[in-house]
Amino acid sequence: MASAFYPSNPAKVAPGKSEALPWLPKPKNLAGYVGDVGFDPLRISDYVPMDYLREAELKHSRICMLAWSGYVAVDCGYRVFPIPEGWAELNSRTAHDVLVTDKFGGGPNGPLGQIFIWLAFAEMASWLGVSQMLQGSGREPGDFGFGKNFLPKDPKEAEKRKLQELMNGRLAMIAFGAVVTQSILFDKGFPYF
Repeated sequence: MASAFYPSNPAKVAPGKSEALPWLPKPKNLAGYVGDVGFDPLRISDYVPMDYLREAELKHSRICMLAWSGYVAVDCGYRVFPIPEGWAELNSRTAHDVLVTDKFGGGPNGPLGQIFIWLAFAEMASWLGVSQMLQGSGREPGDFGFGKNFLPKDPKEAEKRKLQELMNGRLAMIAFGAVVTQSILFDKGFPYF
């Protein structure tokens, strides 16, 4: 099925055309980035700095990798103890509605309100690094100064790991959207069908 959207032999793609969308010209601004297959059909990279776009893609993909794991873990029965009164029977789908209302300690001062505030602080702090990157500091998109020890020393292997993170993150963004949609539409827990 996927081969219907991707040429079976990328070498047959005409020069100057995108590998992912061979009827469109290859976007110039994607060159040199890990995972470049020429997919930018709206040409957003012509108007927004590519470093900023890659930073956003990595941030969203990392969040979705964690979010999918957390959503499924709660639906599989994993809990952090002690559980506040009234929360024991919640699943991932029902937790949102309860924790944003005044019922069981929700509302703006409840758990989801606090998560929103802490994430806002994290976003403000991360913007310092992003703004330095956009001003030419040499910082790579998605690099917050920790985790580099896990990358292989060989540059080709490091690029391979970065590509793996990017591809797994893209899959996680689709998977998280799918798992939330499935659980809401069919009102079922894991495996959501």
